Amino acid sequence: MASVKSIVDLEINVPQEELFKLFADPRNNPKWMHDLDRYEPVSGKEGMPGSIYRLVPKKGNMIFLATVLDRNPPNDFRLNLEASVADVAIAANLTALSPTKTRLISEEVFTLKGFLNGLLGPLFARNAMKTAHRNHMMDLKRFAEESIVKTL
Repeated sequence: MASVKSIVDLEINVPQEELFKLFADPRNNPKWMHDLDRYEPVSGKEGMPGSIYRLVPKKGNMIFLATVLDRNPPNDFRLNLEASVADVAIAANLTALSPTKTRLISEEVFTLKGFLNGLLGPLFARNAMKTAHRNHMMDLKRFAEESIVKTL
């Protein structure tokens, strides 16, 4: 199986604890992921290690089953997403730069399933995967910064 790694490093104008709460709560995913229709809890306490939920897209049929692997507030968390054609290992690390600014480093490793996907996917889909990752993190940045402004 072939893998593609993508790392996005952003400064977000939100306190570390607040950003962690917004990002690590799967109920917020449809609020900031522009291509996500809904989040469906499957089992466990939402957002806690061992919990499982479904991410259903607005278009297409690639539904991801997400499992929360680890959660260490307000510093980091890890998820695994599974779909029919790919798995995605997600690790997010948050570091306070100031009382109102946080550095987010999001790493995603896409592992493509199947012989043809594994062979051709990295060649043809590498840029699309990295672009989607960056777009999602920019969506999160906008959502988090707008959420903080609304609470002031």
